Amino acid sequence: EVPTLGATSYFWANPLKASVATLLATVRYVLVGLVVVLMQWLLVGRMKIFGAAPDIVILFVAWFGLQFGRRAGAICGFAFGFLLDAIYDMWGVHMLLKTILGFVVGSFATEDRDILTILPRQALMGGFVAAFIHNGLLMLLLAVQAGATNSAMLWTLWIGAAAYTALLGFLATIFARR
Repeated sequence: EVPTLGATSYFWANPLKASVATLLATVRYVLVGLVVVLMQWLLVGRMKIFGAAPDIVILFVAWFGLQFGRRAGAICGFAFGFLLDAIYDMWGVHMLLKTILGFVVGSFATEDRDILTILPRQALMGGFVAAFIHNGLLMLLLAVQAGATNSAMLWTLWIGAAAYTALLGFLATIFARR
């Protein structure tokens, strides 16, 4: 018997009892996540405005955690954070922060819905809060690692990148609804 969250969440809860359809759905989500990471690395990470770059992997991990719960959100954050650490040579930083993000946001998942519908205003505020906390912790870790802080880190990496990420989440929900 499959819980109400859908076939993919059943795979995360009971991987040994998963059916082929469930496994294929999970592979589809993994491939989408890989595309998101590649888009972040090759395209979105280079779309800087005043030095601030958005992080769409934050949006994907948050959505995944909301859709499938804490365990799946943490696994998603760990896996795609690991890939970002390998790409940007920041071993452990993205992995830690995105695992925490997926776990915490996954705590807000509910079991009484089949499909997650996010309104544009929810994406804007949720994306800003998730990116603001994520980028604040990232800035703190980078400041400790480099041994220095400046106001540019505060305005570009923390607040600017959080606002930019939230704006992309807002636009994505507007285009997804059409």
